[in-house]
Amino acid sequence: MKLSLLSCESQRPDQREIANCITEISLNIDQALSIELTGFLLEGDPVDMEVDDKSSSSALRALRKLSIDYKILE
Repeated sequence: MKLSLLSCESQRPDQREIANCITEISLNIDQALSIELTGFLLEGDPVDMEVDDKSSSSALRALRKLSIDYKILE
C-alpha cells in the first residue's frame, strides 16, 4: 500500500518518535532517510512511502496516534 503523509497536527511533535515510526512501518526506508523525511513532513511537505499490506492497519493506527494526516494512494 502506498501512503502520502500530509502533515503532523500535534502541538509538540516528537521528531524521534515520528522517524522511528516511519522506519518501522515502511518497506524500504532506513533510519537516516526517515529522519530527513520527518523534517520535510514537519516543514509541511508531503512524504510518500510504501507500507506492507500485511501490517497496513497497525501502520495507520501508529500514524493516527502521532497525529499525522495521511492519504492512501494505492
